[in-house]
Amino acid sequence: MRIRSLGVIDDAVVELSPGFTAVTGETGAGKTMVVTSLGLLLGGRADAALVRIGAKSAVVEGRIAVPGDAAAAVRAEEAGAELDDGALLISRTVSAEGRSRAHLGGRSVPVGMLAELADELVAVHGQTDQQGLLKLSRQRQALDRYAGDAVAGPLAKYAEAYRRLRAVATELDEITTRARERAQEADLLRYGLDEVAAVEPRAGEDVELAEEAERLGHAEALASAATAAHAALAGNPEDPEGVDGATLVAGAQRALDAVRSHDPALAALAERIGEVGILLRDVAGELAGYADDLDADPLRLAAVEERRAALTALTRKYGEDIAAVLSWAEQGAARLTELDGDDERIGELTAERDALRAELGGLAQALTDARTEAAERFAAAVTAELASLAMPHARVSFEIRQTEDEQGVEVGGRTVAYGPSGADEVELLLAPHPGAPPRPIAKGASGGELSRVMLAVEVVFAGTDPVPTYLFDEVDAGVGGKAAVEIGRRLARLAKKAQVVVVTHLPQVAAFADRQLLVEKTDDGSVTRSGVKVLEGEERVRELSRMLAGQENSETARAHAEELLETARADQ
Repeated sequence: MRIRSLGVIDDAVVELSPGFTAVTGETGAGKTMVVTSLGLLLGGRADAALVRIGAKSAVVEGRIAVPGDAAAAVRAEEAGAELDDGALLISRTVSAEGRSRAHLGGRSVPVGMLAELADELVAVHGQTDQQGLLKLSRQRQALDRYAGDAVAGPLAKYAEAYRRLRAVATELDEITTRARERAQEADLLRYGLDEVAAVEPRAGEDVELAEEAERLGHAEALASAATAAHAALAGNPEDPEGVDGATLVAGAQRALDAVRSHDPALAALAERIGEVGILLRDVAGELAGYADDLDADPLRLAAVEERRAALTALTRKYGEDIAAVLSWAEQGAARLTELDGDDERIGELTAERDALRAELGGLAQALTDARTEAAERFAAAVTAELASLAMPHARVSFEIRQTEDEQGVEVGGRTVAYGPSGADEVELLLAPHPGAPPRPIAKGASGGELSRVMLAVEVVFAGTDPVPTYLFDEVDAGVGGKAAVEIGRRLARLAKKAQVVVVTHLPQVAAFADRQLLVEKTDDGSVTRSGVKVLEGEERVRELSRMLAGQENSETARAHAEELLETARADQ
């Protein structure tokens, strides 16, 4: 990570070891800013108070290695980010006014996107972060994660059945609670369908009747025009001397027929005049037929208008034209069939609901059995870890219980409440010493004990489904002596399967680190690029001496520091 203008840090680079990195330094030197920086990279809340006084903004840039098929890499690529040689480049900027910007893989993204990736990348534990372990839902999730496929298999089946049951129950509730509304809807549909059926409209009938009404309404004018046009083309019997179009065309053809043999071009024109004559005679004949067939019957016109009125009454209610009315009637009939079948549908849904509830009861029982078996193993493993963390008499256990509910599912002969993850309420209990009753860890553990319980849980988890990186911010607070050595040893063990970063003030913990980083201020109170450095050899012994006795040059402290390092190396 590169950190600029954040708190007391002016400009510093933090290089973390793949194994166990310990971050140490004087109180107030800026160790916690390392945790804060990583929190910002993972979507943590931005605060203008974090920006160094006099700076316009604070910037944190990080490079996090992730496998290409990891969930975080896939989600980042879906958001348009690009991996850089197997690593995600993340940056977060916080302005002095409190505005925040985030970039992922070279692309600007919402800060929420970084938070989405956080659970896949880093598990952060500090004195406040441990509060998450106190939530019952988190405790159940932790147990399910530890159980692995034994819970994941039945839980997937349970979740599918639960979703189907919710859908069935919602539909059944809608049908039964809206019975009156659905009955009213059915009555309205039935009335409308009866109206349409009474009229019996045909597709396109409204268009046909409109054309017929137009024709009947102008019958006399149409007949007069057709007669006049016929006379112009074929002649008027009452005026034998009159000139008509057919006579003139015939005369033109006779004139050309006499000489057409002398010129093919003229013969072609004669042929075309002949075709004109044929067309004139055809049109004249059709005009005569049209005039004879035209019906000016006012009774027929009245009948047409009456039919059009009936169709218009339908289009006002059910569609813009008869085609739309017929479409409405088809859909309405289908909906009416559905509504009229409510009683049958209620019976089908009720039967399916009861079957699903019975299936859920069986799957919930399978989940309870799997969780109970895993809880015994999990509790035993955590208890064993606590014995090595100076809590030799502490006992961890799980209480798996169900709540009676008449509307629930049957599990173990009882009707109990259920939810999307089963019927179990899972609670982690701690008995810190012999004779003490097991109590919820929120009530049975002090701050230091809770830190050790959290560490023990993470060490146990590391063997099943490790998070790539664990960050502990003074998780060793409130402990010392042998317990501190054992915490260092357990962190080193955890670091064999995941990256571990610890901000600590305990030399017993720092001695077990693969890499120790020292955060130190300059004379002006800031941390610069050179203010975060890797300690090797003599420098590391000097820092451990300071942490042990507050004196870098104390021979006794130096001997103790060297002894701690030797112990850690021998243990590893």
